[in-house]
Amino acid sequence: MSDQDNRHGLTQWHGTTIIGVRKGDRIVVAGDGQVSMGNTVMKPNARKVRRIGEGGKVVAGFAGATADAFTLFERLEKKLEQYNGQLLRAAVELTKDWRTDKYLRNLEALMIVADKDNLLVLTGNGDVLEPEGGITAIGSGGNYALAAAKAIAEYEDDPEVIARKAMQVAADICVFTNGNVTLEEV
Repeated sequence: MSDQDNRHGLTQWHGTTIIGVRKGDRIVVAGDGQVSMGNTVMKPNARKVRRIGEGGKVVAGFAGATADAFTLFERLEKKLEQYNGQLLRAAVELTKDWRTDKYLRNLEALMIVADKDNLLVLTGNGDVLEPEGGITAIGSGGNYALAAAKAIAEYEDDPEVIARKAMQVAADICVFTNGNVTLEEV
């Protein structure tokens, strides 16, 4: 384990897989339910994708430390309230804070967020990224899910089918990802 992985003297909690897929006027965000510490599965049914904001109009999924993700969910909800549910504006303001605030800067997580108009990846570097081609993925199995989804998207029009098949591929390959999928659509 590198010093980066063990900087707090604790075993790092390993990943997850979160995928966002936009096809036509539908956006789906899906995530697995596995929480691992080292090589041990601590929980197989965590809910890493959830609805937030007024009326649940925003779907958010996280990869990273759970407590950090909950902090980011709460902050994003406050920004959504502050900016009248405008996800893009709230996301930009959250990532500004995340990058510059001394406390938030140490949070270890990535987020995929979506509403009816936007599919975005948020990072602690201040990035608000809109994926090219309408597909994005984060976490330990993110690259596996992303590759699978891009291949499937050429012949499948249903974003839920794409997300579920991509999550299954990630679960079959990544030891930190399981097949217990939570999926939300906006």
